[in-house]
Amino acid sequence: CLPSLKNFNVRRYLCLTILPKELKTFKPLTTFNISGCSSLTLLLNRLCYFTSLTSFYLWNYSSLKLLPIELCSLTSLIAFDISRCLSLTSLLNELSNLTPLIIFNMSNFSSFTSLPNRLGNLTTLTSFNISRCLSLTSLLNKLSNLRSLIVLYM
Repeated sequence: CLPSLKNFNVRRYLCLTILPKELKTFKPLTTFNISGCSSLTLLLNRLCYFTSLTSFYLWNYSSLKLLPIELCSLTSLIAFDISRCLSLTSLLNELSNLTPLIIFNMSNFSSFTSLPNRLGNLTTLTSFNISRCLSLTSLLNKLSNLRSLIVLYM
């Protein structure tokens, strides 16, 4: 069952409501992309199987309310995009465990008023996009430890 699959991309599949359980068998995955799947209600809760995952994109996933805690076990992750996930109301503080993260895009969030407290632990972060996060009230104290940051979109 596709034992060599490296990239899993599902884009604009409006009728998809749940991801297949068999997805956990694709252990060599490096890229996971779910974009514009407005009917998807449950994100795979077995993300810890994807230890090779380097890129994780959940762009425009309008029904996502919570990030799975297993996301924090993806220790090889270097790119993470949760832009336009409009139902998402908070970020996990545990995201600070993703220390290899280089690119983080969380643009277009109207509901966030603050960034995670331990965001400063992402010391390898070079690109951070928080554009169109219109409710954010405090930033600088949480960004001061991002010493590798080169690009900041606000």
